[in-house]
Amino acid sequence: MLSMEEYKQIVSELLDELPEAFFRKLNGGVIVSDETVVPSYARGDDLHTMGVYRVSAGIRQIVLFKGSFDRVYPHADAAGARELLRGILRHEFRHHMESLGGVHNAASLEAEDEREKQAYLARAESAEG
Repeated sequence: MLSMEEYKQIVSELLDELPEAFFRKLNGGVIVSDETVVPSYARGDDLHTMGVYRVSAGIRQIVLFKGSFDRVYPHADAAGARELLRGILRHEFRHHMESLGGVHNAASLEAEDEREKQAYLARAESAEG
């Protein structure tokens, strides 16, 4: 399991890979939290939130949840964590860019995330029944 320092270092290096334009209006920055976050709709401990893009009171920020990452990927080494975190960060930055662009349609990441949530709930319901 990565230490918080190692995790933050990898995140910092991954942020350096991104073009400056991605950070436009991201006035709350990218925050690393040690929280483990389970979505309210989860049917147990089988689903964790790795990161979120938040817009609140004019503040736009990305929060990454190291506790969730550690729970789902406890054996990730630095190289593996780097690739996983690259995907998580780019997912959250896509939310940011789509939000800035006013993209809220069936092709948006927001809609894709909702479809994945509904598919998860359908699988959970099927398994329960």
